[in-house]
Amino acid sequence: MVAKKCYKIIFYNQDDVFEIYAGHVYPSEMFGFLEVEALTFGERSQVVVDPSQEKLRGEFEGVQRTYIPMNAIVRIDEMEPNEAERPMGRVKSPVTPFPGNPGQNRNKD
Repeated sequence: MVAKKCYKIIFYNQDDVFEIYAGHVYPSEMFGFLEVEALTFGERSQVVVDPSQEKLRGEFEGVQRTYIPMNAIVRIDEMEPNEAERPMGRVKSPVTPFPGNPGQNRNKD
């Protein structure tokens, strides 16, 4: 029996870090892009609602295939998902840098 593969793709999209799960990942014919198909989301009948998962679901609602720029990719993992659980994906906020530029606070004397 052949086990299904699932890919976890982590990438930057503007100010957020997206983590999505897909069935197929290919280098695209468009230079510099990764082609991602068969996006996987969990069931809607969950009692606990995660706002980041709802944001991700809304972002990719109705998308059959997406193209992600290669320079936005952080990591791709191939995994064997448990049949009882479907991977969900999420949107993570990146670490916020400490405010201000260290070069601006120098004494000019």
